[in-house]
Amino acid sequence: MQVKQAANVIELLEFFAKRQRPATLAEISEELGWPRSSAYNIIGTLAEMGYLYEPRARNGYYPSPRWSSVVGAIAEAEPLPEAAMQLVAEVAAETGETTAIGGPVGTLAIFIHVVESSHPIRYFAKVGHKLPIQATSTGRAILAQYTPAERQTLYRRINFEKYSETTPTSIDAVEAELRRSAERGYHQSNADYSADLVGVALPLPIQGKRLALVVAGPMYRCSARALEIAATMKRAVARFSAELDLQY
Repeated sequence: MQVKQAANVIELLEFFAKRQRPATLAEISEELGWPRSSAYNIIGTLAEMGYLYEPRARNGYYPSPRWSSVVGAIAEAEPLPEAAMQLVAEVAAETGETTAIGGPVGTLAIFIHVVESSHPIRYFAKVGHKLPIQATSTGRAILAQYTPAERQTLYRRINFEKYSETTPTSIDAVEAELRRSAERGYHQSNADYSADLVGVALPLPIQGKRLALVVAGPMYRCSARALEIAATMKRAVARFSAELDLQY
């Protein structure tokens, strides 16, 4: 469930990130489809709090540097180690496929760092991209780090939607897949959530955080390479193990 006011603020930031220049109240209202009164209230509140300013008189509003200072402080308090970013970059280069680190948010997995493949046909993914935790290799690599009791609690909140013929649609099906993954040595998705997409994932408990490393790409290129991709990932994780302080 989304809280509209919170969603509007995020939508406004994404609007400015794409626009890259100031916008008037009328432009914001028209572009985002907001009632003029709603736009006025949101813009006025953010401007009063110092998060928006007018670079030139009557030329529109733009996010102030206060956003970066607040976000920077948050990132510094709970950073993703530089070694993790190097790990993702190396795995992406070695496999040639989109590589990401995912973390949990409720019943979803969310990408917190991504390096996209350079192939014209590739898995398009950005930081902030969300996936159902039970229906993806990323999510299941995170679930594997929960205790059985924690998983059962989480399962009660999940709507086991069927996204494809291979989607696990029950608690028993997800648990069975987790057992197969443990025996196999890596988590795999074969179009379980996204059509024609293969995902290969490993748990990545950096400093005890429940994270996952995933490589994903089109089935025609990755299905036969899943074992090879997993081996490449494992070697890379081993190289960075000490720097990442992995706590299995």
